[in-house]
Amino acid sequence: MSKRRVLTGIKPTGSPHLGNYVGAIKPPIAASRDANADSYFFLADYHALISCQDPIRVQRSTLEIAATWLALGLDPERVMFYRQSDIPEIPELTWLLTCITSKGQLNRAHAYKAAVDANTAEGVDIDAGISAGLYMYPVLMAADILMFNAHAVPVGRDQVQHIEIARDLGQRFNHVYGSDFFTLPEAQVDETTATLAGLDGRKMSKSYDNTIPLWDEPVTMRRLVMSIVTNSQAPGDAKNPDESHLFSIYQAFATAAETAAMRNAYQDGISWGEVKLALFERIDRELAPARERYRHFMTNPQQVETLLLRGAERARAQSRPLIVRLREAVGLRSVAATAVVATESTRTSDVLQPELKQYRERDGRYYFKLTEKSVGVLAQSIGFANGQDAGATIARIKLGEAAIANDELFLDEVMIARAPAGIASADVSAGLAALVAQEAEARAKKSAQA
Repeated sequence: MSKRRVLTGIKPTGSPHLGNYVGAIKPPIAASRDANADSYFFLADYHALISCQDPIRVQRSTLEIAATWLALGLDPERVMFYRQSDIPEIPELTWLLTCITSKGQLNRAHAYKAAVDANTAEGVDIDAGISAGLYMYPVLMAADILMFNAHAVPVGRDQVQHIEIARDLGQRFNHVYGSDFFTLPEAQVDETTATLAGLDGRKMSKSYDNTIPLWDEPVTMRRLVMSIVTNSQAPGDAKNPDESHLFSIYQAFATAAETAAMRNAYQDGISWGEVKLALFERIDRELAPARERYRHFMTNPQQVETLLLRGAERARAQSRPLIVRLREAVGLRSVAATAVVATESTRTSDVLQPELKQYRERDGRYYFKLTEKSVGVLAQSIGFANGQDAGATIARIKLGEAAIANDELFLDEVMIARAPAGIASADVSAGLAALVAQEAEARAKKSAQA
């Protein structure tokens, strides 16, 4: 049984705060330890460009969020951990999806509608200040999700519409091009996840300037916690914990036993100063070990960069083969393959009948060989670190990409490795050309039957 794929992304436009930690960082990291799930964590830096044109801020925030995930226990060997902009197949998929997306659907997207409503209320042009990036945000998000065929995406309730759009686009693409290319994702909304109040009692948010930064030094965090707004109830007065912002924050960090004890203390008239001090100490106790790891990663950015690039290579082992399939599906194919189908005199039944066979050697690497019944082995490939890369190369060959039959560099680097004695490049080229024609004819027949 295949594992359930869960995909989580964070937009790097600022420093993480306690609200981010409780709502969007801690729960997915805990869930990533589930042996029955494959977890994908990515830094959505393309998304960041929609609202932030400060390159230093985007770069700094990318490092801070990556360091935060790592410091809090994300295991890059266990999960897929990558930066969105390191996966070139994502923007390519965005365009493929854009071409089947209705403008009306994007007109109804919440973020765009909110911006239009704000402009309308101010009496200015409805699209004033609205970038195409904001308008196309749902399509890019759909590409993030569909690229890796995620089954579930943890989101807040305000993001559910984006997952529904991703489902719609995946379903539409599958229908238009006649195959199950994409898994249809589901929004994973955890109703028990806490939404923390900020310093002023409103939801903790950068837009309200009421946040408590996650990695502040203890002395600074203590000062901020002690400044949280409370009512005028005096020490000794019984207090209602269910109406207290302080209690809700404390509950997000405390154990069940600690929460019960604090609830009793409220009823016994604990002072606000004592609650704030207990809250600070509980937060600091949880974050102190991770704070040291965070400092390590922030002072060793090359280590973070290495992990991100390594994760991108692992992710691309999945994205590359899929984009090859999608390009074939939409018609972005070699014209050489089309020409062969159109010419009756080049029927593959009258020429060579080659095959590509993939296998794994004892060295653990993946190979494939080009064979032909009347000749035997024409050529063997170089070794690939994983089967996905070998499979993606086979797909390229079958599609005739980059005019492979005449691409000596490709032949030298991929197909001539350990070629049998007496086999010349021309023989390999002829075999490859016949293979491309054979595949094209098979596709044409299948299309005609459909």
